Amino acid sequence: MPNISRDEVAHLAKLARLAVTEEELDVFAGQLDQILDSVAKVSEVAGEDVPPTSHAVPLTNVFREDTVRQGLTQQQALAGAPASEEGRFRVPRILGEEQ
Repeated sequence: MPNISRDEVAHLAKLARLAVTEEELDVFAGQLDQILDSVAKVSEVAGEDVPPTSHAVPLTNVFREDTVRQGLTQQQALAGAPASEEGRFRVPRILGEEQ
């Protein structure tokens, strides 16, 4: 059964560069004890016959299959553009670019 001391909490806080009060040392020591107890309980349950998993339930891909299909022609793509020039979208010049 883990038992975290106030000194260990103070040392961890110093390593993490956290300023903690004396009252917080007691609170954090209790909270860290609970966390370590919970981890110890899970470690006891996990047997060698239980394979490690990343998720509790299996994940499935909900995306559609990729299929090759005909895309837009250049004329179709430019048809909805407010302006085009030499087969390309025409956009305003930005950032004071020179020609």
